[in-house]
Formats: sequence, C-alpha cells, structure tokens
Amino acid sequence: MRLRTLLGDHPGTTALKNGSIRSDLVEFDFAQYSPTNKGFKPMVREGAFDVSEMAIVTYLMAKSFEKPMVLLPDVVLARFQHGNALYNAKAGKLAPRDLNGKRVGIRSFTTTTGAWLRGILANDYGVDLDSIDWVTFEDAHVAEFTDTTKRAPAGKQIIQMLIDGELDAVLGEKSDHPDLKPLFADVATEEKAWFEKHRVVPINHMVVVSRALSDQHPDVVREVHRLLSAAAAASPAAPRFSRDEMQRSLQLIIDYSAQQKLIPRAFSVDDLFDDVTRALW
Repeated sequence: MRLRTLLGDHPGTTALKNGSIRSDLVEFDFAQYSPTNKGFKPMVREGAFDVSEMAIVTYLMAKSFEKPMVLLPDVVLARFQHGNALYNAKAGKLAPRDLNGKRVGIRSFTTTTGAWLRGILANDYGVDLDSIDWVTFEDAHVAEFTDTTKRAPAGKQIIQMLIDGELDAVLGEKSDHPDLKPLFADVATEEKAWFEKHRVVPINHMVVVSRALSDQHPDVVREVHRLLSAAAAASPAAPRFSRDEMQRSLQLIIDYSAQQKLIPRAFSVDDLFDDVTRALW
C-alpha cells in the first residue's frame, strides 16, 4: 500500500527516508514541505496525508474538534524549551518573572514550543499569562480555533520587531543578534532544574495516521509503527522515550494546553490513541 506521508528530516526518520529500512507491506510517498510544519495545516484541514508528523499541541487541538486523525506512540522531535525565548537587552534586563504586562511576540499562539514555554512561565515562574499583550504572526493550523491575540502589522518580522523595541520578548525563536539575550539567563541550569522537578522531556512532534487508515487497515498502521521504531533505533540521536516518560510528557502538555484554553478540557493520555494505536505502546 502506498501511503501519502509527511515526515521531516530527523535522526529518527533518516533510515525511512533514505530507503535503508523498507517494508513489503507499505511504501511511503514523501511530500516535500520546508519547514515540515507547513504541512500540518493541510493535514488538519484537508486530511492531506495518510501518515503525518504532527506537533503535539496541534494534534490536541485537532482532537478537540474531532478531526479524523489518530496518534501513534512515536516521537520524532523532543527538546527542552528554555533556550527558545529572547529579550532585547538594550532595553534593560528582563527576567521571566518580569513578563507580566509586557508585549510578547510568538509566531502563532498555538505553537507547541509556545505552549510549553507559557506553561513553564505560568507554573514555575508565576507569570500571569492573561496580563501579557500577545502579538502573533500566523493563524492556527486548526481553522476552528478562535485566536484572540493581536496580529502583527503586515510585513513585520518577529525578530526585527524585538530589535526595534516593538516587542519586549519573543517565544519560540533563536537569534545571534548581539542585542538579544536568552530570557532564561542560564539556559542549561534552568533546564536541568526543570527536568529534576518534573521528570519530563518536552515532546514537540509525534506521528499521526488518518482515522480511515486505522479503521480499515490496522495491519498497515502496525507496520508504520514498526518501521518508525526501527528507524528510531537505527539512530543514536533519535528521541528515546519509555512508556512512563511519554506518559508524563503528554500529560503535562495536555494540562498546559487546557490551562491556556487551547483545548476545552484536559484529555487523558489514553484518549489520544484508538484501540489500534493504544496497543502499540
């Protein structure tokens, strides 16, 4: 069976994309999107793929609107998030606890990195997220979501707005501009302390399949998972999650997403899977 597939270039997908891991049951027709997240919107809105990489917050939001997708227990991108927040040091020192009432830019309010960072700011640093003047540049992948943030003027770029003093901080960005500094002063120390507190590695992207594929061809879905697992095992740089580690990470991002009203209620982790994919853990 040929499967319309969206997978980015990650350590855990290399062996699938270069053909060194193959299957007699399925063949992947890889779509080309750069960056890969540009393909999430057509997957959510049009069901463009049979198998798709998917930002976990986008999946949670899509599930809340009953989009016909099912999660596989395969992580392709996970990372600590503290290094993806900047402020303009030229305007004076700014620490995470100073963000109340500030103008903060983010590509889209619904990005997974943004949801992780807001959860960290609110729950570990006492930031009142509702006090922040959020400035965004893109709409959500899920069309039904109502975005109440302020949209940046057309043509404006997020990093340039921070450099120009039109924003106090940005989330989800990196830059080597000399005026821009990490919002978390000692990123490595902050990440280590956060991990020791929560025992969580933040998941960014997992893999979903269409509900139709899972309903009609469970053997194919099991084979897709087997291939993803084999490709991940072939790379020492691929994310490694035990069941408990994945459970903790997913539960925390579910809780953060509900807290931030990205989803109307907190799912259980089991809710994210169907009978076919739940059995693959």
